[in-house]
Amino acid sequence: MPTILLVEDNEINADMLSRRLTRRGFRVVVATDGLQAVAGAQQHHPDLILMDMSLPEIDGWEATRRIKGHPATAEIPVIALTAHAMTSDRERSMAAGCDEFETKPVDLERLLEKIVAFVVPCTTHD
Repeated sequence: MPTILLVEDNEINADMLSRRLTRRGFRVVVATDGLQAVAGAQQHHPDLILMDMSLPEIDGWEATRRIKGHPATAEIPVIALTAHAMTSDRERSMAAGCDEFETKPVDLERLLEKIVAFVVPCTTHD
């Protein structure tokens, strides 16, 4: 079962997205700040990271730079999740090392299309 590291400091958003991804065949590990994201990437070596950009401790841009800067985690795909929807926000996320970008509120079907471009879920039924 592919593992997704979901980095989200809003408990309601994390719970909702985690449950929906689990139903779609993913194992989900949650981190609630940027430092936990970096540690979680090294500890769990997930197949993909969904990274909120506005986080406590260190923001998602810095967490992504650290993850992409470490040889053990550099190849893990990162999808930025952010309410910042400007073109410059996308460019900033890509410059930090994100592989893809998704705005909030999350459109689950669109996000799943982006996720499966990197990893294939186990098939389960809702």
